[in-house]
Amino acid sequence: MISPGRSWREFPQRYRLEAAKCETCGKIHYPPRVACSKCGGTTFENITLPREGKVVTFTIVRVPPAGFTEQTPLPIAIVELMDGVRIMVQIGDLADPSELEIGMPVRLEFRRISWDGEAGLIFYGHKAVKS
Repeated sequence: MISPGRSWREFPQRYRLEAAKCETCGKIHYPPRVACSKCGGTTFENITLPREGKVVTFTIVRVPPAGFTEQTPLPIAIVELMDGVRIMVQIGDLADPSELEIGMPVRLEFRRISWDGEAGLIFYGHKAVKS
């Protein structure tokens, strides 16, 4: 489970889909890094990632980790956004996981991802839904 401190530090990325664009070479990093993996640059511009993309690959988790047992089966996908950035997200709103296919257009929506017990922290983030 994610700690409250870590969850707080990840708010910009997790809640607003903020990424870092290297000012030297233009490579986009999500989540942001302190040094560019392409050129080694250390100056970045904050950008917001697009909310539309397509499924590149996926898996269906049938034995999920703690905190996700109520979401079984749990479809997880690598989604390539319109700017070429790839992110891993849960897939939401599918009546049947067999509906999921490579190349399927999706959009990212802000949703509850998991929670830490009845009186615990609720974790929000983005899930991909069929466009």
